[in-house]
Amino acid sequence: MSQKPAVPNGSIPNSTRYGFPKEGRYSLSYWLQGVQGDPLLNHRTTAELPSSADIVIIGSGLSGTLIANHCLKAFPGKSIIILEAREFCSGATGRNAGHCKPDQWRGFSAYEAAFGTEQALKILENEQATWTALVEYIRQNNVDCDLWVGDTLDVPVTPEVAAAAKTNFERFKAAGGEVGHIKVTHDPVEARKISHIKSAQACYAWSASTLYPWKLTAHIMRENLSKGANLQTRTKAIKIIETPDSNPESWRWIVQTPRGPIKTNQVIHATNAYSSALEPSLRGLIYPSPHMCNRIKPPVEFEDPNPAGLTNSYGVLLPEGGLFSINPRSTREGSVLFGGSNPGQAAFERWVNEPGYPERGVDDGIEVFGAVTGAVKDFAEGAIEGWKAEFAVDGWSGIIGRSVDNVPWIGELPDLPGQWVCAGHNGHGMARIFTAAPGLVKLMAGRPWAETQLPDVYQITPSRVNNLKRARDSGDTSRL
Repeated sequence: MSQKPAVPNGSIPNSTRYGFPKEGRYSLSYWLQGVQGDPLLNHRTTAELPSSADIVIIGSGLSGTLIANHCLKAFPGKSIIILEAREFCSGATGRNAGHCKPDQWRGFSAYEAAFGTEQALKILENEQATWTALVEYIRQNNVDCDLWVGDTLDVPVTPEVAAAAKTNFERFKAAGGEVGHIKVTHDPVEARKISHIKSAQACYAWSASTLYPWKLTAHIMRENLSKGANLQTRTKAIKIIETPDSNPESWRWIVQTPRGPIKTNQVIHATNAYSSALEPSLRGLIYPSPHMCNRIKPPVEFEDPNPAGLTNSYGVLLPEGGLFSINPRSTREGSVLFGGSNPGQAAFERWVNEPGYPERGVDDGIEVFGAVTGAVKDFAEGAIEGWKAEFAVDGWSGIIGRSVDNVPWIGELPDLPGQWVCAGHNGHGMARIFTAAPGLVKLMAGRPWAETQLPDVYQITPSRVNNLKRARDSGDTSRL
């Protein structure tokens, strides 16, 4: 999935759009197709579900898996269970477009308007730190996940979009943002030469990565299992209740599942889009938002590691805040993955939000949606130099965890001691989780927020929760 970098427009989803992961058939992403048969998909460390554990982590995507990894280091000897409602890493991490692209400037103006200059700069600095941490982990641990490191290009395709991008970039620079590593051209001729996008009006380039996110997460989970973690797939957490025992030395929470209850003192919500289905206090604050990804398989004459005209990863900036996120696979297989909020996304969102169909908000069984897939095909046929209109397009859906203030929620839930959240990544989890997960574990260990080095606006506080709920209930969308 890929972030549309804008402050929410105030449209709050219907309160019924809070569901659990879809059961039964769901679409197979490009990443999940490539690992069918891997025993980790349906792994259960123990045949029986343990009746208790020191820490229960709900969700086995990158957040839950990396949190478990840091918990094993921070709390040696503690028992840790990771619950997954379906197959291992079958949610957003296993369904995104395979990009770890740190936002270096593009979201600055929106973040500044919402949170002020200092926090806007910190948000973008954190994305750079996250990318650095992710790449270092992969390289130091020799993770087999098709890591590619190179220039990612942001390419505005109309004069108006280019002008807005330039204004935003200059504002970021004037505010003290680091731009020395960003290569910029505002010459359309030069931009087209660099990007191979026929309508390019400018080009911004900086370092980013593409990778196989499921394989990265699987590597970390296998490390967790070797150190004693217990993974239980196809075990849905359906409710969390407080234990009736008032003894302060007894277990604090009971996580209810169809396979039986688990008593614990620490619960970590790492389900992102589904957080509000399990924890009512998050409703209206974090909500699911379906999204589409598409894969193009170019014809035989373009089957190089990087197909003709695409030697970088891309963010193609479109009118009205639209975006194509493009990931040419760095393997001989030759696929090109498209994510982002393309011109067909508005029609998709209207369909999702049609009254009477709340289940669409958590439906990741959609393989093709005409408007979205058509926009990808039209762009590939007409906008990329060196491509012909002779290729197949397939797709899959995934569920983004949106937050009403467009930034993650990290920390302990107010009035629920021992319940922790790492969610609301707004489609940009790959550029946030590798710092958010260890940051959360530091908080669990009693360390102050400052030691997480995360932006202050990511922290869960009673005032943040109450202010947003008041804004929601009053209809004051200017504060969302």
